[in-house]
Amino acid sequence: MISTDTLKRLEFDKILDTVASYAHCDASHFGALSITPLSARDEIELRLGLVDEVRKLTRFGISLKLSEFEDITPQVRAVRPTGAVISPLELQRFIPTLRVMSAISAQLGFRTDVPLLTSQAGSITGFPDLLNPLEHTVNEEGEILDTASRLLADIRGRKKGFTARIKKRLEEIVRERHTAIFLQDDFITQRSGRWVIPVRMDSKGMVPGVVHDVSNSGETAFMEPLEIIGLANELENLVADERAEEIRIVRQICNWIREDAEQILEQFEALVRLDILNCIATLSDKLRSETPVISPTPAILLKSARHPILTLMGKEVVPLDLELAADNRVMVVTGPNTGGKTIAIKSAGLLCVMALCGMPVPALPGTVLPLVESILVDIGDEQSIEESLSTFSAHIFKISSIIEEAGQGALVLLDELGTGTEPGQGAAIACAVLKELQNKGALVVATTHLTEIIGFVQREEGMVNAAMAFDRDKLAPLYRLVVGEPGESHALEIASRYGLPDRVVRFARGMLGTMEADFHSLLRDLKGKRAQLERALADMAEREEKVAFAERNLVDRRDEAAQLVKDAKEKGLLEAQQIIWKAKREVATLLDEAKREKTKTREAKEKLDQAANELEQALEELHPEENVDPEKVSVGDVLFVKPLNCDATILAIDTRSGKARVRAGSMEMEVQVNSLLKPKGKEPKKVQKRREKQQAQEQERAEPASTINLLGMRVEEAVGVLEPFLNHAALDRIPEVHIVHGKGTGALMKGVRSYLADHPLVASFRTGERYEGGDGVTVVTLR
Repeated sequence: MISTDTLKRLEFDKILDTVASYAHCDASHFGALSITPLSARDEIELRLGLVDEVRKLTRFGISLKLSEFEDITPQVRAVRPTGAVISPLELQRFIPTLRVMSAISAQLGFRTDVPLLTSQAGSITGFPDLLNPLEHTVNEEGEILDTASRLLADIRGRKKGFTARIKKRLEEIVRERHTAIFLQDDFITQRSGRWVIPVRMDSKGMVPGVVHDVSNSGETAFMEPLEIIGLANELENLVADERAEEIRIVRQICNWIREDAEQILEQFEALVRLDILNCIATLSDKLRSETPVISPTPAILLKSARHPILTLMGKEVVPLDLELAADNRVMVVTGPNTGGKTIAIKSAGLLCVMALCGMPVPALPGTVLPLVESILVDIGDEQSIEESLSTFSAHIFKISSIIEEAGQGALVLLDELGTGTEPGQGAAIACAVLKELQNKGALVVATTHLTEIIGFVQREEGMVNAAMAFDRDKLAPLYRLVVGEPGESHALEIASRYGLPDRVVRFARGMLGTMEADFHSLLRDLKGKRAQLERALADMAEREEKVAFAERNLVDRRDEAAQLVKDAKEKGLLEAQQIIWKAKREVATLLDEAKREKTKTREAKEKLDQAANELEQALEELHPEENVDPEKVSVGDVLFVKPLNCDATILAIDTRSGKARVRAGSMEMEVQVNSLLKPKGKEPKKVQKRREKQQAQEQERAEPASTINLLGMRVEEAVGVLEPFLNHAALDRIPEVHIVHGKGTGALMKGVRSYLADHPLVASFRTGERYEGGDGVTVVTLR
């Protein structure tokens, strides 16, 4: 159990305030503020998995369809008693909530890539049988709509008709001469729900009718003329009928809600849980968090961890690397004031709490945090005036309670251990406390300024020193934790820098014992040697990288040279083949003319044929034939046919005779199956010539493309197509291109525009004008 005081000291409440700020409902806002550490590992990993699936959808450009919705729990509970009815305004509160439920149901209902979310929100339906009547019954102001029922629409239509007739007749009355002379004014109005005209008080007996009101001055009587009383009474009856029908409609809807009350509450709770998960995911994206590994054994491994609150404040945070394991469970951090020691141990505690609450942490993948039962902290000044406790007394009181509660499943964070009293005795107490906590099996991270504790930790097995790095030249902290070496306070150097007179600093330095001075001198030598070793290792690593690069370069150059030789040989053979083919054509022409020298011509032709065969054999040696397994040949395959010397499509196979029927261009023929090879991309000559001619014509007509159609693609597929399109457009110096993505759910549009926002070739982009395609098109201006 982690106490509320501990969570507050680690400032976890500020994390929850940020999480709650992303909520879409008061109920989920309160739920986010109430998040507490979970005790079971499977519960923690389940929440981490759910948050990871929400973030996965976000990375795909598919955010959960959550919008502002109402807490309908009070309304459901109010309507549950038999015969209970709530007002139309309260009924209206159901509409935004049921709409969000319906949107979530439609979004997750058929997805298979987010199984945890589907199981979490699988029960959400949105109650369409209830939502549809509500949307046709109540508006945002809580007024009953005409579409609530046909009877209500009919009553209101008749009511408008009677009202119009009454107003029209009254307007005629006030314009009649024998009545107008007795009126105070020529307007009509309502009093007590009845339509009246203003008559002078001294003439009210001259106008037949009923007085319903008198003006404040007493000079005007508001009278309802006798001839409209019948119409007004009919209007009153319609008003009563309208009210009765509205009550019936509201009562009917309340009955429907009562029937599904349990399911509505269950689905609302599932929606709230989903909203809270979305809040955690939003914070995780903002912090660039990663899912940690929850270790059942006491171990902490922080990889480039960042304090989340400082990150949210926009401050530059130096990443923290920290490791505690079974062989080293106690770490003591030393270093100068304002060097970041307290931030380091707070970061370890706060990230551990976040992980226990199922929240990803701002650190690199592979970060390990323990499944601890308790986190015990002594951070800050505990001085209490009311209890008459000094700072030291308060620290000892706190540490005593920590020792009593600590055990195998505890993480203990102690700030400024051993301070508040005489340094020698304080250091002795601190060493005893560390030893006791180690014996109890707790994980401990403590900070101190006392050099005596450093020596004890250095000698003690299972304990490790760590230091906050410090730039001695600039006398400035580097806020980087270095494990394995103790730190120095640098108090005298800092005091001198901030104005303490040199004579005072010299006197203080002389007051230091020679042993302590030697100790600090030894620390400086060790750190200097460590720095030299790190530089030497860095130089060696750089040299090894250069050697490896040179070896890779030699291999690449050798392969490149071999390829150049092969290409040159192939080119020469191809040129020779072309020459022979040309010569063969010439010989064929001469055959018709040289009848007398028939014998010599035949011999020349045979020699050329032999040379051609030798060249073809040499080319084939450069590209060895790849035979095809006859049993794997099937109809529709495209294979190389030796007799045709080109690729052809398999039309039929006769396994008995071992023959296959093939088609190359417009020619069909039967060939032996063993004459089929793997395709070489070699087309029949006629087809090849026709295609080359067509390509040449198209290239002559082609212009640089300025429009790309991404309709029907997913975001990843669209980005893969869009990247080469933008590159070619930039090379062709096209100033403006149009990307057609359509409207749809908006996911593709958001994904495309998010990709364009960071593209180096994009100067700006905008939504297309109406004549360009409107929201379905994005117009991009290239740099």
